[in-house]
Formats: sequence, structure tokens, C-alpha cells
Amino acid sequence: MEPLLELTIATFGPFYEDSFRSIVGDAIMANQHGTWREDYREMWVGLHDPQNNKHVVVVEDGDMLLGFVAWKINQDKRSGEIDIIAVADDQRRHHVGTALCTHAFEAMKNADVDVVSIATGGDRFHDAARAFYDSLGMTALPLVRYYMTL
Repeated sequence: MEPLLELTIATFGPFYEDSFRSIVGDAIMANQHGTWREDYREMWVGLHDPQNNKHVVVVEDGDMLLGFVAWKINQDKRSGEIDIIAVADDQRRHHVGTALCTHAFEAMKNADVDVVSIATGGDRFHDAARAFYDSLGMTALPLVRYYMTL
């Protein structure tokens, strides 16, 4: 569990500490994501729960963690959602993310899922993620979330 948490923090820490904080400021950062590290620790509890249609796949090379993907399935809607995907920094652009998504998509297809979704940010930090999802043939639906301190 600890290596998965470490990869999660290494992957998304720059978003929270650099991108998100610089966009919204310290007050909103503290309010919305001031405990982001602990939030990820809690997220990992129960993230893999096949009896409740939640799955995690990990890619390793020997003792080295290359990446992971987690997804969930809503069988009533025949839809799936990738909750989180992360690839070690030195493994990016080596098709690890593609292999992870391909595996998740195939598992969902085998579970009679018709539609899959994934969410990501519209900020610069997420430029590479958006380009990656585009390359997988996914269709973007732009959304905007506004913040303001009172």
C-alpha cells in the first residue's frame, strides 16, 4: 500500500502544491485540499473491492512500481469510470498508461460496460493527461468549476 500511496503523492502533489494553489490561492487550497495527502491515504482504503465493482491493476517491473489504474463499474447503467491513474515519472511516454487503460477498458468491456469515462483538470498541469485521453479516442466534455473566498 505504501508504494502506491507514494506514487499517488508524487504524481498529484505538483498539481495541489503548484498548480491548484497558484490558481486559487492559499485560503481555497486549505479549504478544498489542505489534507490532500491524507485524502489519498483514505482513498486507497477500499479502492480495490471487486465485490462492489471496484478494481485496481498495478504494473511492476521486479520491485519497481511503474503505475496503476483504478476503475469502478455501474452495472445498472452499463458504464465504467476510471477513478485514478498514475504512472511513475520516469516511465511516462513508454506506453505504461496506454497498457493500463487498455487493460481497464477490456475488463470493463468483458463486464458488459458500454461507456467509460475519466475526469481530469483543465489547467496546464493536466495538459498531458488531456492529450493522452484524446489519443485513446475519448471525447472531452469541458466543465468549469469556480471558486471564491468569502
